[in-house]
Amino acid sequence: MKRSKASLALIYVCAALVAAVCLFPFLWMWMSSIKELRELYTIPPVWFPAMPTLENYRTVLFESNVPRYFLNSLIISFGATGLALFIAIFAAYGFARFKFRGKTFYQSFVLIGQLLPTAAIIVPLFVTLRTLGLVNTYLGLILVYMIITLPLAVWMLTSYFRSIPVELEEAAIIDGSSRIGVLFRITLPLSIPGIIAVLVYSFVTTWNEFIFALTFATDSSVKTLPIGLAEFTTEFNTDWGAVMAASMIMTVPIAVLFLSMQRMFVGGMTAGATKG
Repeated sequence: MKRSKASLALIYVCAALVAAVCLFPFLWMWMSSIKELRELYTIPPVWFPAMPTLENYRTVLFESNVPRYFLNSLIISFGATGLALFIAIFAAYGFARFKFRGKTFYQSFVLIGQLLPTAAIIVPLFVTLRTLGLVNTYLGLILVYMIITLPLAVWMLTSYFRSIPVELEEAAIIDGSSRIGVLFRITLPLSIPGIIAVLVYSFVTTWNEFIFALTFATDSSVKTLPIGLAEFTTEFNTDWGAVMAASMIMTVPIAVLFLSMQRMFVGGMTAGATKG
């Protein structure tokens, strides 16, 4: 009993240390966002602001383009996530339930898109978007982000669909349901954790992406939040207070998404990794 209590105490201590290490950057970012400018440059650093202020947030919200960039990020992230999820559902269901020639090859070929480095695809993508007139457009970035998130989304959902007993679908088909009806009435409701995992992965990937947005969105009407953060840096100075305030604003949607879907996200990732 004593040994088990000691082991449990050690686990709690290790978990607390890991949590502290993970949360420290966010705590430092929040404290820096409410500091005065002079406190941000002191050596040694000032851990707690003497006079907390919301001036940095006022600058970000009312004297910069961050609200516009926030809206752009929401539109592009929701659009790319929705499109990738829609295509991934049908592709993953086909890989999980149907047998056809070259299935293994095609499934492996899908993953190649996830393995290619950014430097290898950014130029072809730019040429393609420029030819189609999609540079500096929402649709252009949505398609690009869909391309980079779709491969892993298909693989994750394929693993989850395979974990669902095929007998449930066969029973529905015997009762007269079509394949599409089976997918939407039986398979998808049972796959909610897996779908949530794909949704969170795709949204976070597109929300935080920087390189493609920097290349394909040079107009302020299309720029996303990661690009907007760089505008607080000039040739001679960086407004770190504004950067930290904007970073806090950028973190809010991701934090809300994880906190509201944490349990289903973990369940979906675990099922997709261990079954199939």
